Amino acid sequence: MGQAREVMDQLTEALTTHQDPKTIGNLFAEDAVAHTPDGGEIHGRENIAEYWRQMTDAVPEARFESLSSFEVGDTAIDEGIYSGRNTGPLAFPDGTSLPATQKDIALRGVDFATVKDGQITSYRLYFDQLEFLSQLGLLPEELTQ
Repeated sequence: MGQAREVMDQLTEALTTHQDPKTIGNLFAEDAVAHTPDGGEIHGRENIAEYWRQMTDAVPEARFESLSSFEVGDTAIDEGIYSGRNTGPLAFPDGTSLPATQKDIALRGVDFATVKDGQITSYRLYFDQLEFLSQLGLLPEELTQ
């Protein structure tokens, strides 16, 4: 197992099994860049850690079921299902938030983490936003039929 795989596994653990915002932040380089479906392009360790803090606040007892994992050079790739119950406020990029829906979610996604010197320098996350909002009951009825 290489360094990228080890760091990705630490990130997954800090986001789910043993949520730890400090560890999450420390896994990213100061000048890291993340690309997410809901947050867009996020620059810098602190901003990326804040993105993940909002998600862990919204789904505080999240789990991750790995479907496949790879390491190619300095990049780790995970495909899996992120699941849990939305028991905390759901923050949006514009600064607004919604109260918890108390609904369960199960999102299939893929993420890529490129690692240099033990820290993530580039991170890309992919999941279906419509599926997420639908599972939370936040889509207009005409879109869910």
